[in-house]
Amino acid sequence: MNNYSRRKFIYQLGAGAGMLMLSPLSRWQNAVASRPGKKMGIALVGLGSYATYQLAPALLETQNCELAGIVTGTAEKAVKWQERYKIPDKNIYNYGNFDAIADNDAIDIVYVVLPNSMHHEYVIRAAKAGKHVICEKPMAVSMKECHEMIDTCRKSGVRLFIGYRLHFDPYHLAARKFRTSDAGRLQSVDSAFAFRIGDPAQWRLNKSLAGGGSVMDLGVYCIQASRYSIGEEPVSVTAVEEKTDPVKFAQVEETMKMQLEFPGGMTATAMCSYNRFANYLKLTSEKGRFELDSAFSYNGISGRTNNGKLSFPPFNQQAAQMDGFSRCIAEGLPSDADGEEGLKDMRVIEAIYKSAATKTKTAVIED
Repeated sequence: MNNYSRRKFIYQLGAGAGMLMLSPLSRWQNAVASRPGKKMGIALVGLGSYATYQLAPALLETQNCELAGIVTGTAEKAVKWQERYKIPDKNIYNYGNFDAIADNDAIDIVYVVLPNSMHHEYVIRAAKAGKHVICEKPMAVSMKECHEMIDTCRKSGVRLFIGYRLHFDPYHLAARKFRTSDAGRLQSVDSAFAFRIGDPAQWRLNKSLAGGGSVMDLGVYCIQASRYSIGEEPVSVTAVEEKTDPVKFAQVEETMKMQLEFPGGMTATAMCSYNRFANYLKLTSEKGRFELDSAFSYNGISGRTNNGKLSFPPFNQQAAQMDGFSRCIAEGLPSDADGEEGLKDMRVIEAIYKSAATKTKTAVIED
């Protein structure tokens, strides 16, 4: 089944499914109270590469949560996952009966790992079913969708988190602290994330599924790094699109070069591409420097400052992320990787696309 027909199939399965109006917060509290000391149950929605090779294995390492269920439109995948992870029949759903997850007290959190254009629908359906939600980045394909997702989760009394795994990575936590270190005033931020994408038929090159190209996928990391390294929100962006393969990248951008301006006078430069190789974060200050190589990878990050090499023990970003979100729910803690954070990135992304299209500096406007 090709990417387009798979999406059509998923939507047909879900067509006409009623949205359940419940008392989700009290329902969830009662469910958790009935099984003290148990881990929170997570259901993965969409069993693509990231769910298969990163999230599911990470859930074997988590302390606060566990893989409790799956949602898939492919029967063969359901069988394989059930055998691998010993998932009960009652915790396996398809996109048509997904809303019935509301009646399953073994599932506390729904993790949406679908193509970008489907995040909006399934976050809202999960929230209305009374489940807390983790949504993969980018949060959605527009600010309008972000607002609707945030509002629905708030009205349903559930938490919404975005899959910003680097918020839990020690190298990136160190990058956040650099501007307040004894290295003096921060002077520059430069980042890049790029690789050569493969299969031209994949959903990431289909605008109706992805919402955009390298910016929506890789550029989010550079935007995030710029924002948390500087500690401010950008007020304007200047973006230039470059395309060397107009056939492969007929629907989405191939390469985007960006300059983000911040209210304190700082400027961050960034580049993302589906047809180059780059992966770094570089910060300079009056008295020092901070650099990460393989900066945005799942593992293998290395770093150094003017004082020497950075070194942290081996670390599973996905396990730490899901444990962190589960703890936020259980203990009522705030999170800096919530829906509002996803909305902030989408504001910048929309300004980037507008700047590239108009070839002018574009303000980042709070809607």
